[in-house]
Amino acid sequence: MSTISTPLDFSPNSFRRLDPTKYVSLGDFINEVNKPDNRDLLVKTYGNQGITGFLQMVGAVKSNGVADEVQYWEETRLHQVQVAAPSATVNAGATSIVLEMASAATSATGATKAAAQKYLRVNDVILVGGVDRFIITAVSAGEYSQTATAAATAVALTSAGLSANVTTAAANYPIIGNMFAQGTDQNTGYLESNVVKRTNPYQILKEVYKVTGSQATNIGWINLGNGDYRWFIKSENDTRQRFLDKREMMMLLGEEVSNTGLTTLGSIAGSEGYFSALANRGIVVNSGATTTAAIATLDELDAVITALDKQGAMPEYAMYVNRLQDLAFDDMIAQGTSTAANITAGVTTQFGQFANADDMVKLGFSSFMRGSYTFHKHSWKLLNDPTLLAGSNFQGVMIPLTKVADPRTGEKSPALELNYKATNGYSREMEHWMTGSILGVTNTNTDALQFNYRSEFALVTRAANQHVLLSK
Repeated sequence: MSTISTPLDFSPNSFRRLDPTKYVSLGDFINEVNKPDNRDLLVKTYGNQGITGFLQMVGAVKSNGVADEVQYWEETRLHQVQVAAPSATVNAGATSIVLEMASAATSATGATKAAAQKYLRVNDVILVGGVDRFIITAVSAGEYSQTATAAATAVALTSAGLSANVTTAAANYPIIGNMFAQGTDQNTGYLESNVVKRTNPYQILKEVYKVTGSQATNIGWINLGNGDYRWFIKSENDTRQRFLDKREMMMLLGEEVSNTGLTTLGSIAGSEGYFSALANRGIVVNSGATTTAAIATLDELDAVITALDKQGAMPEYAMYVNRLQDLAFDDMIAQGTSTAANITAGVTTQFGQFANADDMVKLGFSSFMRGSYTFHKHSWKLLNDPTLLAGSNFQGVMIPLTKVADPRTGEKSPALELNYKATNGYSREMEHWMTGSILGVTNTNTDALQFNYRSEFALVTRAANQHVLLSK
């Protein structure tokens, strides 16, 4: 005889799941059938989190690279200063002094000297102690040798001699000119112009993102734009943005590798970033405290301006700073305008009083001028982001808004240059390719799709001596 089995319904009725005395709403009994009140808008809780674009904003240009490193040239000073030290202490009133141009750390007399190039020639006029004029009457053997110590005898032009004592410490002696008697021959030596060769290796940045075939077909609750609810689209876009952000940060924060013990990852040369170039060759201003701005007073700003003057700096600068330094500039300029008004008119000018609308008082400055320099102030998102550089020692930079001239060709180029490896139509600026067997890609048998990113780049910072790094 045939037997018949019937399926059993193991799903309990809804009323069995709740004590009727606790009934509040229909959802207490049948919550699975109600559609959630879902809002599919993705809220940008932290705003636009991308930090790229700084280098383009300050005028950096793109160039192609065709070697493993970038090579560029910078000129030296037109007027060289002689570094030398007296062979013995000379008292005020003396009319003669012997200056040693040492080639080693210790001179023949045993006093510590600074090794120096030799520029002094007979008949040169130098400035001693910043005020007294002396003329070179003799230079000992080694005048044209950079491997031997040479001594130059300098005699005062006036009978008053030295204005103050001169010690055996090495000092700068500017060469202000020369003087010759009638009928004498030309100089016996001359100065050759020089350039500084600089190089910067390229560095390679890589990134990947991967999604399986199953996940690529899942639909989520969030509208990512144009009615697309596939979450992997969001993750892939974020991976690309992180890659671009990291590339820019490596251009800013990269360093050449000098640690010979770093061998486990292969041969990595590293590359000098913008901050490293400024720390090595630029003007660096340290606040001395984590809660103090690098420039908080007019006196501190004036000290920076004086340093810029010494470097032949351009008259216009863009400043990209963190919020601490940003507000410090506002307070500094506000106090300066109020003080100036008190002195000239006896009336206090309130901060923000000028050029404001009736319903808006502006308590900040975007541009100001001091000592013939114009400064344009910008808040730098990178330095305010707590997940990136908000906790770093960097407070900002001051960038000259100009181009610098190549000493060999005379061609003018931006101070910052973005270099990417590229030749014959192949560029490694931003390589992006996919490997897998889903979403139309069929170059592997893997049931997934991998997004690959790669870039090979190097930043060139020309005339770093005219840039300013603000630090804690």
